[in-house]
Amino acid sequence: MILSLILILLIVFLLIILSMIWPPDSPWAPWWKTNKGTARAMCKLAHVTKEDVVYDLGSGTGNALIVAAKEFGAKGVGIEIDPLRFIISALMTHINRVQDRVIIKRNNFFDVDISSASVIFVYLVPKTLNRLKPKFLKELKKGTRIVSFRYRIDFLIKKEDKRNNLYFYEI
Repeated sequence: MILSLILILLIVFLLIILSMIWPPDSPWAPWWKTNKGTARAMCKLAHVTKEDVVYDLGSGTGNALIVAAKEFGAKGVGIEIDPLRFIISALMTHINRVQDRVIIKRNNFFDVDISSASVIFVYLVPKTLNRLKPKFLKELKKGTRIVSFRYRIDFLIKKEDKRNNLYFYEI
């Protein structure tokens, strides 16, 4: 019994470590976390205000949305398919007292209508970003701002924050 528990914990630990070094050309999302400093820089780059509805596709633990809500007054929608990350982000919105402004949905972002977004945050691998491009062009209104952390989207870059590895686009 104890040996089985140790083995399960070891496997979980190894999966977490693997997710931190996940190859960028993989079609699956690794467990990368956006820290609060990067989230703040994303909000500043997109000029997020209390008038905005920020969508975070693959919202992970919800850090970017929590910063957008607490520090910039925005409303947020996080879309997370992973059940563990969904639970963590939903819990974090309550801990940070932003559950009235941030909704976390457990879903595949390809299946969710994102047309009400004024700002989109993504920290996704290149294969996924390429698959999202037609969805962005179909669903997002002209003027919708997109900030991508670390990886570029095949759109014209309007601004770049090299220090924080951020790319800014506008539909």
